[in-house]
Amino acid sequence: MESLRLSAVWVFVFSVTCGISAASEVSFEADVAPILIKRCLECHQTSNVSGGLVLSHKQGMFEGGESGKVIDLDDSSESLILQHIEAGYMPPEQKGISQKLPDSEIQTLQQWVAAGAKWPQDRILDLYERTNEVRGGRDWWSLQPLERPQLPEIVTSGKVHPVDYFVQQALLQKDLKQAPVASDRHLIRRLNYDTLGLPPAFKEIVDYERDSSPDKWGKLVNDRLASLHFGEKWARHWLDLVRFAETSGYERDQTKPNAWKYRDWVVNAFNSDMPYNDFIVHQLAGDEISERDTQSLIATGFLRLGTWNDEPNDPEDYQYDRLEDLVHATSSAFLGMTVKCARCHDHKFDPIPQLDYYRMASTFWSGAIAARDRKYLGGPTSEELGMDEILGWTDITSSPSPLHLLKNGNRHQPLQEVMPASLTLVTSHQQEFTLPPENAKTTQRRLQLSKWIASTTNPLTSRVIVNRIWQGYFGAGLVRTPNNFGFTGDQPSHPELLDWLASELIDHNWSLKHIHRLILTSSTYRQSANNPLHQKYAQIDFANRFLWRANRKRLDAEGLRDAVLSSTGKIDLRLGGPSFKPSIQAAALEGLSRKGEAWTASPPEQQLRRSLYIFIQRSLAVPMMTTFDFTDSTLPCGQRNATTVAPQALVLLNNAFIHQNAEQLAAKAIGDSPDGNQQIAIVYQSILGREPSGEETTASLAHVFRQAERFGTSREDQSSTPTSNDSAVTSLASLCVVLFNSNEFLYVD
Repeated sequence: MESLRLSAVWVFVFSVTCGISAASEVSFEADVAPILIKRCLECHQTSNVSGGLVLSHKQGMFEGGESGKVIDLDDSSESLILQHIEAGYMPPEQKGISQKLPDSEIQTLQQWVAAGAKWPQDRILDLYERTNEVRGGRDWWSLQPLERPQLPEIVTSGKVHPVDYFVQQALLQKDLKQAPVASDRHLIRRLNYDTLGLPPAFKEIVDYERDSSPDKWGKLVNDRLASLHFGEKWARHWLDLVRFAETSGYERDQTKPNAWKYRDWVVNAFNSDMPYNDFIVHQLAGDEISERDTQSLIATGFLRLGTWNDEPNDPEDYQYDRLEDLVHATSSAFLGMTVKCARCHDHKFDPIPQLDYYRMASTFWSGAIAARDRKYLGGPTSEELGMDEILGWTDITSSPSPLHLLKNGNRHQPLQEVMPASLTLVTSHQQEFTLPPENAKTTQRRLQLSKWIASTTNPLTSRVIVNRIWQGYFGAGLVRTPNNFGFTGDQPSHPELLDWLASELIDHNWSLKHIHRLILTSSTYRQSANNPLHQKYAQIDFANRFLWRANRKRLDAEGLRDAVLSSTGKIDLRLGGPSFKPSIQAAALEGLSRKGEAWTASPPEQQLRRSLYIFIQRSLAVPMMTTFDFTDSTLPCGQRNATTVAPQALVLLNNAFIHQNAEQLAAKAIGDSPDGNQQIAIVYQSILGREPSGEETTASLAHVFRQAERFGTSREDQSSTPTSNDSAVTSLASLCVVLFNSNEFLYVD
């Protein structure tokens, strides 16, 4: 009785000291549970028990841990759990930084324990049950069911474009207005690069400017979406995502035979507008579908594109590294989630327990264990795949050995066997995988995973892909972390627009071209990069998240190279086929162990092909491409860097490729016209897609003549035309190099 009286006195003193009314009562659900989930459960739950203490349920808390009881109801001040929290021992330091709880949280726990540590009998806490300031829960925005926003009559009647409606609603809230519509020349140039990756010809620009029909933009959009070059442009975005390369990496960096067929499959899929759900299923399980054929097997090359080490230090450990690559490529590309972070422990920030990682990994296990000791670059032989000259994937058995969850990711500490299943992060969309039929040659696990990902009830899949399309046109997605829709990622700038586009995709049979068309026909896409109120608006929204102007974009590495080739008229626009190797200067090969064998350039005529068809060798990237931020093919890339660095200027001024094409264009201009003014006009039309102004013509001619004198050809009459000799070509080529270096060539407004 004495101890009970002392406890009551302590509670009273504590309540007065902390300013808490003695009559008030701490709510377990509202006050205590959020603290335990946020601060304690990561290390003290059933699946991860530190010190033998489980704090996810009442029994565990009152039983205590290895240090004994942690709750003392007779004298709450003697409760070990409070003593450790008050002293700052728990939660433990991280990287030398104290994680001591705020005073308000400590006081809440003190009051709760002093009042008897009441815990509802059947209440079990879940680390991911709710979002807090430390991690995301299953209530995180991207994991919620997709709900199609309702549109007002002004939109449904066609008076306002739906994309513009959502964008303008957000602008109104910020007291912003969109920029005026861009000029015809800017629009066709923007559209060409965004949909085809190629500049429009000068005649196309002129014809479009002269077209007075009211539906000319819609017709132009449809024409570009129907072009076979559309698939080439958008395939490149996807190839970044799936870490596409044609060699294995590591020291030997062996060629992956026929990897280029996967690239061509992606091009064809985008051109034919393959429904996106089928696009997913074919890449993950093209060998398991009922309509399996050559193309569906080629699609499974997605699973073979990662790096491959044929001499790992520990083949058993490396087997799990290969699994991580497959899980990461799949989850980041299709779901925008970093599932690989749960390989060794529960995800620190997203509702992905370690068990979920191994559930997904188990879908690839039958192929991975078969590939462990194989020399065929980590995959099946042609006989096992059932087809020759294909880089594809299949299971070797329908009954693989068990896959175990590994404590801390250590294969020497296996825990329970893991059965394949979907991720649990989407509570409304969970699925246990079934066993394959008796006569099945594969596990059918990948097929079930692919259908779970491609389901209309999976809220991540459609949100992630429409965001990627938006990013391709505006330079940044509605979610600006395209491979991370989790807690540490960006929040959507226009959540209702994101969900509306995602709903449109599903409602239109997963047609990606439908989403492209919706975006391209909006006023938001067609607005100018120059807003008259730029200075004022930049103070409100410097990053242009709310789209009060178009974003100016620099040409990517492929677009830059292709534009240079296009200017000469020499570009080879054939689709598909084996890749080519462009010439690389000898200096770039220095330091390689096999300089002579490291790279053999293709014949000159093959080097006129589009940059999409460059052979991607992991150990030797083409210098010009990497200078302009070509992707690193080691890991999935959702968005390339966009740097502005000195080597880019040096490449454009000195690179042999630039000078060769400048000379070809100059020779063409001189051959097409004997008139100097017309030669200048041809160069401007070919590179910038417009006529030069009078001032530009004068300055350009003066530059050409100065260069001619420097190269040994002097003229008394500067209005005369250069002769078709080497120095004349070199002089005019100098002007071409200047224009290749201009912002007007490098950037799209």
